[in-house]
Amino acid sequence: MNDSERGRGTQGAARTKRADARRNEENLLDAAAAVFVASGVEAPIRQIAAKAGVGTATIYRHFPTRADLIIAVYRHQVESLAEAGPALLDTGATAHAALAEWIDLFVDFVVTKQGLAVVLQSADPCFDPLHSYFLERLEPVCTQLLDAAVASGEIRSGQDAYELMRGVGSLCAGAGNNPRYDARRLVKLLVAGLPRPD
Repeated sequence: MNDSERGRGTQGAARTKRADARRNEENLLDAAAAVFVASGVEAPIRQIAAKAGVGTATIYRHFPTRADLIIAVYRHQVESLAEAGPALLDTGATAHAALAEWIDLFVDFVVTKQGLAVVLQSADPCFDPLHSYFLERLEPVCTQLLDAAVASGEIRSGQDAYELMRGVGSLCAGAGNNPRYDARRLVKLLVAGLPRPD
């Protein structure tokens, strides 16, 4: 093996290692999000570690403080949702179906966000940029989905992404622990009402 081949082998191993590390971090963040929804943001780190199948030292190595972990969970959820929009447009049966699927994922995000709500509304300035980040990343994606559904003739024009996202958030906020209130069903009714009247 010459030096060039050795170099390529080393680079390939480094890329694989980076990809593995990225997957491990994503798994950790997904586990943390699930624990935050179920038990709140003050849940013990060992509970998150157990859910992720790692040791607590691994979490602290990636996220030295709880605030670091909370911010990372929030940003990970936003990025996953932002990337899902164009992917759903490419694979969905129709633009309206892609919008409906994305809104369903948005509901999942809002539920996670409510798990983080107490800390995100705290006086800690490290959380201040997150709301702007949320709007900057997700409002254009929702707009893209709405525009595609309008262009295909599936929904009436004049829909506003911010208004729709805010409406979905408000429906989800009303859920609480009330078993008679199904926020996801109401959101589906809202999205179903977007198509053009015959």
